[in-house]
Amino acid sequence: MDFLSLVKKSRSFRSFDESKPVSAETLEYLVECARFAPTGVNLQEMKFFLSNTPETNSIIQSTTRWAGKIKDKYTLPPKGHMPTAFIVILVDTTIMPDPDKAKTDVGIAAQTIMLSAASIGLGGCMIGSFDRAVSEKLSLPAHLAPALVIALGTPDEEIILEDKIDIVDYYRDENGVHRVPKRLKEELIVR
Repeated sequence: MDFLSLVKKSRSFRSFDESKPVSAETLEYLVECARFAPTGVNLQEMKFFLSNTPETNSIIQSTTRWAGKIKDKYTLPPKGHMPTAFIVILVDTTIMPDPDKAKTDVGIAAQTIMLSAASIGLGGCMIGSFDRAVSEKLSLPAHLAPALVIALGTPDEEIILEDKIDIVDYYRDENGVHRVPKRLKEELIVR
């Protein structure tokens, strides 16, 4: 698969096949991929909490808020279609005292995880809207500040990318298909 196809395959999935678990080895592989991603001045300030058990997944899921743009009848993820794994990206404040300064590195690591997941048939969703008390609920050390949650699993929904001008709100159509407008390349390039 060429790289552009991989990027298109790496969408924000919000519905998963719960009968297909994600193994601990797979989660470790995704972190191994992120480990080699660049970080500012090579600080490597991130740590990763891995979850693939129903109990821990439920704790993390309870702290998340999904698909803020969708205001209709669709509850995401739908009951019975929860992610089967999570990675919580944490910033080690003993290395980077201000976690906000790690946002770029967190984004690079998250995108690396998402692309790696897509390359092995998994899908995910980066979730920035979550309760930071997830650390306490997971009994994590105080110096590890949660920066981003990534939900993972085998996607069981269809996502269609649409070329649009000046429309960026994603939505579910009348058949429940998730549609994601993307600005045209010509609109993005400044000449």
